[in-house]
Amino acid sequence: MRSGGARVRARVGTAVAGLLAVSVAAGCDASGSRADDPPSGPVSSSPATASGSPSGTPSPSPSSGPTLDPAHAVDAPGRRTGQIAPSDIIVTGSKTLDDGVVTAIRRLPGVTDVEQISLGQAVIENRALTIAAVDPATYRNYTPTGSAQTDEIWGRVAAGELALARSTAKKLPVGADGFLALGSAEDATAVHIGAYAPQALEVDAVVNATWIKDLDLTPGNALLIRSGGTAPITLRTPITQLLRGTGSSVQMTDSIARYGLDPDVVQTAVVVGSAADAVGTYRYTVLGGGRIAPDPAWAAAHIATATVPILGSITCNKAIFPQLIAALKDVQAQGLADKIHPGEYAGCYYPRFIAGSTSLSNHAFGLALDLNVPGNQRGTVGQMDRGVVAIFKRWGFAWGGDWHYTDPMHFEMNRLIAPR
Repeated sequence: MRSGGARVRARVGTAVAGLLAVSVAAGCDASGSRADDPPSGPVSSSPATASGSPSGTPSPSPSSGPTLDPAHAVDAPGRRTGQIAPSDIIVTGSKTLDDGVVTAIRRLPGVTDVEQISLGQAVIENRALTIAAVDPATYRNYTPTGSAQTDEIWGRVAAGELALARSTAKKLPVGADGFLALGSAEDATAVHIGAYAPQALEVDAVVNATWIKDLDLTPGNALLIRSGGTAPITLRTPITQLLRGTGSSVQMTDSIARYGLDPDVVQTAVVVGSAADAVGTYRYTVLGGGRIAPDPAWAAAHIATATVPILGSITCNKAIFPQLIAALKDVQAQGLADKIHPGEYAGCYYPRFIAGSTSLSNHAFGLALDLNVPGNQRGTVGQMDRGVVAIFKRWGFAWGGDWHYTDPMHFEMNRLIAPR
């Protein structure tokens, strides 16, 4: 686990207070909201606007913006060139894709363009956010027209900042300084938001490739593929054959646009950050009704049922049990056992999406539990005993009552602790 957030903030120091961070207006995001609202924190005095020009003429190159951390800056992408169009197929996997395999996919009849990116999921306040490390000069052409044509978005990404849709940012705990911690651990790597702009399908937020190591992303484990006038579904079999043995998913983006994912294939999530060691690569199929079926081999390796103090028999991720048992014993030792009500326990391992979405939560990985449900509903202060909260935090759990949209019943592992 890396303390990237603290490191970046230390380099910035007091300069952040004077930083003119931008909120880029890039048309409408997927929810229909405008993306030109200012971010939380300092804002640009003259935010860029998307040209949206039907002719595809790129907007003028912006003046160079401030670089928060020179180690995370790459060359500015300059003027946009090439076709603007979404991908027709998305490949995601847990391993770096072999150059020979990528070349073979490029050469398939019907494949017109291939963009290789690094993709992973960071769990933030119980929601898995898909992060992509990209080449801002070429990836931009796979985003909606307003985003693709706004040079300043990609200048900010090249300078080391984060770009994401406004609708996504509204669900996340963006700091007053404009930084977003990409994970739930206290030392999760934090990246400064430089632009609000809709992204390619299956991507929530993007950074440039210098962030791969800091975010524990797997280099080049995903592809965005265009098929031009060829029906994408006809390419699924040859692409899948070339990827045999890699564990990669081959998804049709028309299905993603309709359902939020392609329900016909095994999904692959590569979790990064504090939960990575306890989750690894998470593969699952969609059952309908918000339910999912994790790969049986993953469940056998990671999920177990055990008896714990106060709650009795529960089913969770194996990694959580040592510190959960230690926390509950500590609760007993402090005379607070009556503050946790076993009859109001709502589960730990719960393989399904967050209600109304296709996003995974820590419950899908068995790394979270809900306590005293009736008096601790979302959006409320809740009635959870603060002594119990303090004990759980001491034993490596984050509490949903601290979140920007509170969930006081919810505790989730945010660091591994080995009791002694």
